[in-house]
Amino acid sequence: MQERILVCVAWPYANYLLHVGQVAGAYLPADIFARYQRLIGNEVLMVSGSDCHGTPITVTAEREGIQPRDVVDRYHPKILETWERLGISFDLFTTTLTENHYATVQEVFLRLLERGFLEVGTQDQLYDPEAQRFLPDRYVEGTCPHCAYKEARGDQCDSCGKTLDATDLIDPRSRFSGARPVTRASQHYLLRLPKFQEALGAWLTKQTHWRKNVLNFSLGWIAEGLQDRAITRDISWGVPIPVDEWETKRIYVWFDAVIGYLSATREWAQRSGDPEAWRRYWEDPATKSYYFIGKDNIPFHTIIWPGMLMGYGGLNLPFDVPANQYVNFSAGQKQSKSKGTGTWVLNLLDTYAPDVVRFYLTAIMPESSDSEFREDELIRQNNDVLIGTWGNLANRVITMLNRNFDGAIPETGELAPESEALLAAARAAFEKAGAEYGAVHLRAALNEGLAVAQAANRYLGEREPWKAVKVDRAHAAETLATAVNAINAVKTILHPILPFSTQQLHEDLGLAGLLADNGWRFETLAGGHRVGVARPLYAKLDALTVEVEVAGSPA
Repeated sequence: MQERILVCVAWPYANYLLHVGQVAGAYLPADIFARYQRLIGNEVLMVSGSDCHGTPITVTAEREGIQPRDVVDRYHPKILETWERLGISFDLFTTTLTENHYATVQEVFLRLLERGFLEVGTQDQLYDPEAQRFLPDRYVEGTCPHCAYKEARGDQCDSCGKTLDATDLIDPRSRFSGARPVTRASQHYLLRLPKFQEALGAWLTKQTHWRKNVLNFSLGWIAEGLQDRAITRDISWGVPIPVDEWETKRIYVWFDAVIGYLSATREWAQRSGDPEAWRRYWEDPATKSYYFIGKDNIPFHTIIWPGMLMGYGGLNLPFDVPANQYVNFSAGQKQSKSKGTGTWVLNLLDTYAPDVVRFYLTAIMPESSDSEFREDELIRQNNDVLIGTWGNLANRVITMLNRNFDGAIPETGELAPESEALLAAARAAFEKAGAEYGAVHLRAALNEGLAVAQAANRYLGEREPWKAVKVDRAHAAETLATAVNAINAVKTILHPILPFSTQQLHEDLGLAGLLADNGWRFETLAGGHRVGVARPLYAKLDALTVEVEVAGSPA
């Protein structure tokens, strides 16, 4: 039966280029998963957008002496370019600056206020006595009280991943003046998270299909006891608070951004010509919603956003939150936009084909632990695995069919046991890889496809059709017909990960239309079917001739 799948992807701040840690952590996994779900015939909607209200935007703007909108206008197009060049297949990638988003955020705010889940409270906030202004969380740095990391931000520690309040920091300092902030009381609207403590705990204990680290982290928050959390700040850039006499403050970014999943779905519905179409993704309990994020965003998507959804009422809670760990580089240093360190994806795409980038980032995808990006390893895996195991296999079989059988797949009689075994392995791989894709185990899905390619290489090595064609054409015919059908299977299995090159191979196999329209199925090519001319799927790389900007200010 067809299922309905909503794919929600973390909203990147539009203040910098995207680095490989972000792409491998959230955006590529979401795309691979969505492509697989479309292949098997499910109704899929994948949404996200540029987060334009975060304090990283205003930090950049104030550092450069420009307006926050100028920063967004510079980087939002770069984000869109990244998606297009890398093949990230959003149904809608919008921004948090739309009228629709503002209206949706304010509607959620008023609904929670009306139902008693928001209230005004006084909180101590940090104030810069030299700059004479309150400091939003990311305007403060200091030492983490949990792990003693000296460069923790006021909202989160990048070292241990703990979420923080700026007032928790040891030896805090203002990013404006370097001065030590003082605490001052300020009135804000608070989200009454303790009211959801019991319901969230009961809901979380049922999510046995979640990744263990995500579930355990979330249950840990519940065990510690939920606290009221301020959802407004003393800032001028953000969604206005829809209450009289609150004009000098704004709704804070973390509350604003998670509502973007709902507002983006509404915007998609409006653009589709059916303004009510969003409801089937949010109000039909049969719909499954997946949230693709990095591990630093776990509590916002497993505690805070579900609490907000409970408070609003009538909207689906997340079905799964397959959060990834970090991608590190340079001896364990984390990729970080806030520190200006990382490997910028657009620079990478200036050097490498998109499927080469997608392949390597899938191979190192940090699904259960942190991983490391190494350009020399990207080059090695391109040459040894992507070409050596897969690309050369497809190329040489198509070439041998053209050279020895006039480009037509030969007719075969009864197959030898080893031929039957290879086709059986290819057929079984659909079920195995499909289960891995469905569970968001994308590295394992990749390995299932590669395992069939490896089996096909062994099969060719054992039967040696390049020799057999001279003395036993029937033997060679069976070998090549069997191998090309295994290749056709691997092509589909790897399509969610390698959409560009598998589409090219689809055409080189003499098949018309889009591979994505063929569906998720084992399909044999009949005897007499004509293949095209083999074109290299990937280019061999030489480490000495490749240069990529790895760190420093993005262009």
